[in-house]
Amino acid sequence: MLKSVPKLLKSVGCSSKPRMVSNHSVWLTEDLRPTEVTIDISQGTQWLALAAVRLCSTATEATFEVKPFRLHQLENGPPTTVTLTRDDALKYYRDMQTIRRMETEAGNLYKEKIIRGFCHLYSGQEACCVGMEHAIRKDDAVITAYRAHGWTYIRGVPLNKVLTELTGRKSGCAKGKGGSMHMYNHNFYGGNGIVGAQVPLGAGIAFALKYQGKDNITLALYGDGAANQGQIYEAFNMAKLWDLPAIFVCENNKFGMGTSVDRASASTDYYTRGDYVPGIWVDGMDVLAVREATKWAAEICRSGKGPLVMEVETYRYSGHSMSDPGTSYRTREEIQEVRQKQDPIVSLKERITSSNLCTAEELKAIDGEVRKEVDAAKHLAKTDSEPPLEEMYHHIYSNIPDGYQVRSTDAFTQHATL
Repeated sequence: MLKSVPKLLKSVGCSSKPRMVSNHSVWLTEDLRPTEVTIDISQGTQWLALAAVRLCSTATEATFEVKPFRLHQLENGPPTTVTLTRDDALKYYRDMQTIRRMETEAGNLYKEKIIRGFCHLYSGQEACCVGMEHAIRKDDAVITAYRAHGWTYIRGVPLNKVLTELTGRKSGCAKGKGGSMHMYNHNFYGGNGIVGAQVPLGAGIAFALKYQGKDNITLALYGDGAANQGQIYEAFNMAKLWDLPAIFVCENNKFGMGTSVDRASASTDYYTRGDYVPGIWVDGMDVLAVREATKWAAEICRSGKGPLVMEVETYRYSGHSMSDPGTSYRTREEIQEVRQKQDPIVSLKERITSSNLCTAEELKAIDGEVRKEVDAAKHLAKTDSEPPLEEMYHHIYSNIPDGYQVRSTDAFTQHATL
């Protein structure tokens, strides 16, 4: 085994010079490090390869440039030079890769007719939810529309509970009763099926936070297809009157169902459409740009100077929902070009490997772990039992008294409720 060590190190891109010590260990003197590290190789070459990979990822942080932000009613915006640590880089990559693979499997389950009803996939938009989540606090509030799988996961719902909810199983995060559009978690208010309705609800959540004297903020997300609805501008007005700690986020994925933004909106500069509410445009295909802009916006809202409108320009790879092939109003070539030139996961991968924050082998290992996790969740989503019939009478009210019953479909039948 010792004779194969130099070749093995070279194969994983490690420039360290090995110095043999015994049949059980080897010292690696990393060119960029002043110290020597002893690695036990008694467990085999695969273990040594992974250890060498970790040693050769020498950078602990790196700086990157992001696209300039566009501002409305603002003098200064976030910095365009951003810093990324190695730990955060690996975390963001894992999160986005998990959401991408989860959505791919959700699409497969739908095609197998195991997921029924509506199903709106988030593939291509992963940088939006991952970047925002890593810029806010867990006790901040988020409310979004019906393209909610990625947000549900990033807000803390385990992978298996997302997929089992999609297949209507009892271990789902809403006990199999919510489905694709209605998933919730602590400080995550859905998942809302009515177009645009979550925006005034988000303003209400922000009002409650301010009324309670908390320094938390609310992200209220909507799509470009909902951006022309009157209720959104009513919410903007009330939020501005009361200086609510709300960031109204337009996830502009270029199409409202099958209608392009250019055909639907007289003005496609959604970040300016709050008029008297300041706004900012962000490259929604860059997780670092989204993180930096959200962090900056959150600080403004926490200081009592909210609300803000934030447009994150992104792209969805799939159709509007699973019933939409997504190619009747755009070409396959257009989708492929975005995948090749702007994909948020590929872009992050290229950045963090070229800056020596990690190696391609490390990311490949993460890909394998994610695949196993998603496969296990998919298996549970297909095999877990459906909720019992009496479950439909539970969780209708909160804080109900003991022995309370709800009526059935007729006036004479009563059912116990929890």
